[in-house]
Amino acid sequence: MLEGYRGKALELLEKIGAEVGDVVEIVKNGLTVRGLLMPSYSKDDSILVVKLDNGYNAGFSIENATLRLISKGKSRIHPVTSEEKRRSEVKIISTGGTIASRVEYETGAVRPALSTEEILMFAPEIKEIAEVSAEILFSILSENMRPEYWIKIIQSVVSAFKEGNSGIVIAHGTDTMSFTASALAFALKKLPGPVVMVGSQRSSDRPSSDSTINLISSILLAKHGEFAEVAVAMHGESSDSHVLAHRGVKVRKMHTSRRDAFQSINDIPLAKVFWREKRIKMLRTDFIKRSDEVEASPKFEEKVFLLKFYPGLRPEIVDYLVSSGVRGIIVEGTGLGHTSDQFVDVFRRAEKEGVFVGMTSQCLFGRVNMNVYTTGRLLQQAGVTPLEDMLPEVALVKLMWVLAHETDLAEVRRLMQSNLVGEINLRHTIDLFPRWKYE
Repeated sequence: MLEGYRGKALELLEKIGAEVGDVVEIVKNGLTVRGLLMPSYSKDDSILVVKLDNGYNAGFSIENATLRLISKGKSRIHPVTSEEKRRSEVKIISTGGTIASRVEYETGAVRPALSTEEILMFAPEIKEIAEVSAEILFSILSENMRPEYWIKIIQSVVSAFKEGNSGIVIAHGTDTMSFTASALAFALKKLPGPVVMVGSQRSSDRPSSDSTINLISSILLAKHGEFAEVAVAMHGESSDSHVLAHRGVKVRKMHTSRRDAFQSINDIPLAKVFWREKRIKMLRTDFIKRSDEVEASPKFEEKVFLLKFYPGLRPEIVDYLVSSGVRGIIVEGTGLGHTSDQFVDVFRRAEKEGVFVGMTSQCLFGRVNMNVYTTGRLLQQAGVTPLEDMLPEVALVKLMWVLAHETDLAEVRRLMQSNLVGEINLRHTIDLFPRWKYE
C-alpha cells in the first residue's frame, strides 16, 4: 500500500499509518500542503508524491518537514479479484498514449498502467465514481494505428458490454483519435451505453498534465452519460474547469499542444463534465439512445485515398490511384468543394472504372456546395459526390466502412450522403462565442 516508497519516506509514512490514497499534510518552511498520497517512482527516498486539489501531482522532500495524516482514503486500493472484475461497471481499454501512464523517474520513461490497481493509484478518486476494470489491448503510438487495430478495439468493446459493463473508456493517443472514433462510430451499430475515447495532451510527469481530469471525466461519462454512442472527452478550455464530450464523428484536434485542442466542428458537443462536482450537463437532446444489446460490423476497406488539392497538383495522380486499385477517393477541395477544372476528365474516368470520388472542404467549418460555381457543377457531372459538412478524415473512414459492406457504386453514393451516426448536419450556423462554452 506504499508502492515505490523506501528509506526515509517509507519510515515516516509507516510511523503515521499512512497509505496510498490517504489525505496527508506536509508542513515545511512555513508552507502547508494537503493532498492525496500517491505512489512514488522517484529514486530519491526522501520524496513524497501527493495529488493536489487542482488534480496535479507534486513531489515534496520530507527533509526538515512535518508530516501528518489528515484522513484515511475513501477509496481503498486493493488487489482486484475475479469477482470484482465480473461486476465492473466501466471497462477501461488502453491502446497507448499517456492518458493512463506512470513515470519511471529513474529512466525518464513513461509507460502505460498495466492493471486496474495501477489505474486506481493513478487516480484514486475513480473508485468513488464506479467499479472499474482495465485491460491493455496494445500499447502503440497513435500514429501507428491501423484499421486492423480498429477491429480489435471494436471486438474488445463488444466483449466488455457483454460482460455487463454499463460504459467503456478507451485510452488512446490524441494525434489519430478522431480517426479511431469515427471507425468505432460507424462499426458499432447498437450500444447499451457510452463508448468514451480519452487522451492526454501532456504526459503525467508534467505539472500541467490533463491526464487525471480527462480520465475522471471519461469515467463519469461512461457510467452516467445518457447517450449510447462514441464520444471524445478532452479538456474544454485551457484551465481545469470542465471537460467536453464531443461526438466522435464531429471532432478534430485543432492544436498541437493546447489542452483544449479538441473541438466540435459544425456541431456542438454532446455534454459538458464538471469533474470537481462530478456532474454532467447534456448540451443536446438528439443523441443516440441506449439499446438493450450490442451489435457491431467491424469491416474496413483499406484501398482508399485522401487527396488534398493544391494549386499545381497534377491530374495524373488520379489516373495513377485508379490504376493502383484504389476503390474510393476523398478529395479535400477548396472552398465550397472545388479542384481545378483540369480534374474533370480524370474524375469522369475514375467514375467509369467504378471508383467513388467524394468531395469535402479544406475549410472544415461550413459545408460543400458544388452548385454555386461552374467548376463545381462540372465536377458533379463527372461523378464527384458532394459530402455536405463531413470532415475529410471522417468521410475517409466512413468510405472505408461503406466500401467494406457495399460494392454497388450507386448504393455507395447513397450511403455516403446519408446521415448514419450524426456525421452530417443538414443545417447549422457558426457561432464564434457559443453560450454553452461559458455556462
